[in-house]
Amino acid sequence: MQGGPVDILCITAHPDDVEISCAGTLMRHIAQGRTVGLVELTAGELGTRGSAALRRQEAEAARRVIGAGFRYDLGLPDGFFRAERDALLQVVTALRLHRPRVLITNAVRDRHPDHGRAAALVGEAAFLSGLRRIGTDFEGRAQEPWRPTTVLYCVQDNWIEPDLVVDITAHWERKMEALRCFRSQFHDPASTEPESPIATPEFMPFLEGRHRAMGRIIQAAFGEGFTVQRPPGVGDVTQLV
Repeated sequence: MQGGPVDILCITAHPDDVEISCAGTLMRHIAQGRTVGLVELTAGELGTRGSAALRRQEAEAARRVIGAGFRYDLGLPDGFFRAERDALLQVVTALRLHRPRVLITNAVRDRHPDHGRAAALVGEAAFLSGLRRIGTDFEGRAQEPWRPTTVLYCVQDNWIEPDLVVDITAHWERKMEALRCFRSQFHDPASTEPESPIATPEFMPFLEGRHRAMGRIIQAAFGEGFTVQRPPGVGDVTQLV
């Protein structure tokens, strides 16, 4: 684990989950002066294309495009992690280290079963992280309890009606630049690796259509949608769009 406290922390299942689902939101908030960190549960070692080592390199390149302060993975087993004690405590340790106000994670249900499992694991860990009788330490020092104020769940491959949408129009091109860092994962006519659901020629047009559909809800060109477990509070209703 690396890095200190941030305003927004993403904890997702795989490298490229962030880029596909919420990179524009992160870029928008970084441009507003917020700090962001990225944590993956796994290295994506079971992915159809590429390798864990290559995906880490691609993830670091994408981090630089996004502008996040740090990125690392927890080393949980891709495809086999569950919301069990050891995994939950690893996520609790990360939450207490980075102390985010906003936590973003995977979709609550999706085509890839890891996404829903990650959402459940991270959501449960966010609650446990606030319990003072659960002890964790980092580098030999006891950690203080911490619970994020807000947990946001992305909308990924499957359509889920969003509870809120962020206008990412100004950051769409850079989001696509971050996505293109994962060259091993997306369509490449010269590649000899097997095709995957996100490595077809149709995926990028689909993704653009999804973000245009989300943007349409709020009368923006592009948007990223999220769901929540509880209604978020607002301080100024005149700022809603």
